[in-house]
Amino acid sequence: MNALTIVQIQRQEEKKRRFFSVVFLLKMAVVILFLLVPFWFSSFESIDLAFKVMIFAVLVASFDILLGYTGILSFGHVMFFGIGGYSVAMLIGKYGTATYFHLALGFLIALAVTLILALVISFLSLRVKAIFFAMVTLAIAEFAIILATKLSGFTGGEDGISISAPGIFKVSFQYGTLLGLDITGRIVTYYFALICCLALFVMLLRFVDSPLGRVLQAIRDNEARAEAIGYKAFIFKTISICFGCLVATLCGGLYVMWVGYANPESILGIPIMLDVLLMVIVGGMGTLYGGLAGAAFLKLAHAYLPDLQHLARQLLPAAHLLHATLERWLLLFGVLFILVVFFFPRGIIGSVQGYLDRRNTARKA
Repeated sequence: MNALTIVQIQRQEEKKRRFFSVVFLLKMAVVILFLLVPFWFSSFESIDLAFKVMIFAVLVASFDILLGYTGILSFGHVMFFGIGGYSVAMLIGKYGTATYFHLALGFLIALAVTLILALVISFLSLRVKAIFFAMVTLAIAEFAIILATKLSGFTGGEDGISISAPGIFKVSFQYGTLLGLDITGRIVTYYFALICCLALFVMLLRFVDSPLGRVLQAIRDNEARAEAIGYKAFIFKTISICFGCLVATLCGGLYVMWVGYANPESILGIPIMLDVLLMVIVGGMGTLYGGLAGAAFLKLAHAYLPDLQHLARQLLPAAHLLHATLERWLLLFGVLFILVVFFFPRGIIGSVQGYLDRRNTARKA
């Protein structure tokens, strides 16, 4: 029997320590936190916030596949989020009935449309480089918004499409209580989406850790060198775009199941794309886990910064200048964003990973 190499021995030791490392315990703590949110917080606002954080965490991670791991800047990523949302809304709302079959069919049609459209965009747009590709995808995204708005007979226009989810996902569904928690359609939808998000995130992790993911990182770092050793950059970039867009589509379908409606502003708007970009920057590009940090930062800021004004009026009723400042909570958000970028130049997760890598290197030295 052949003796194990040093690399194989190190990998075996890492596998043994993996389930006892601080990083692994932190990951489990985050999962447990999402599992316990409905038990700890009875208000819909808190559960809604947790739901949107986990959906956008996966959406941002799928965008990070393109930007952080492949080096492709696309302003049309949220368009696929909207395709998933509209497909589900149409199949169980406007053009179908609220059944499990139509729900599954909506997801399948969305995936098929996304795959075809992602391939077309890749073949037409990857011929250009850098900022030109970003501008092409921005134009396509704007065109999708115009179509969704103007084709009101098909998409519902600006009014959108309201839906009623089928069976156990319906808002009015009741199944009793479990450990003091009322099992309603909202709770079932929350845990269904949580399972889906965990599965999608694990798929993203496996994707970037696979040999295919390593090739994508090589193309990102030096495309000419990757092609020189035999890798077709165009093919690998196309695979990256298709995979990331498919994940975004599934996120859009889950999001519409939760909010119960789909319109251009809620699932296709450019502001959503800008939020995704901010989340990637805050969390850290090329980390995947940065999507969770960025989504939590942005969603928590949007949820609680506007409430600071009411809190200040209760605690400090005479501080009129403070009240006037807190009315402009977007200004405070801008300051927070600048501070995060200043103290975490590689994003929150990226900077932490860099610090841990430097510490480990110093220990080995």
